[in-house]
Amino acid sequence: MTNPIADPGHGNSPAAWTAVIIMLAAFVTGAVAFYFDVVWLVWASAGLLVAGAIVGWIMAKAGYGVAGPKYQAKGH
Repeated sequence: MTNPIADPGHGNSPAAWTAVIIMLAAFVTGAVAFYFDVVWLVWASAGLLVAGAIVGWIMAKAGYGVAGPKYQAKGH
C-alpha cells in the first residue's frame, strides 16, 4: 500500500483533467485545420493550447489541484 502523503496523485485532479481536455481539443482541432490548410485556425488552436495550460494552472492555484484544499481524492 502506498503512502497517500508521498503519492503526488499523478495529476488526477479537476485542474489537470480540465487542462488536458482543453489541450486535447486544441490539438485535434489544430491537426484537422493543418490538414485542411486553414492557417488561422491552426494558430487559434495553438492559442487555445496555451490557454488550456493557463486554465489548469489557475485552477490548481484556486485549490483544485492535487495538493489543493478543494481536491478530494477518490478511492479505487
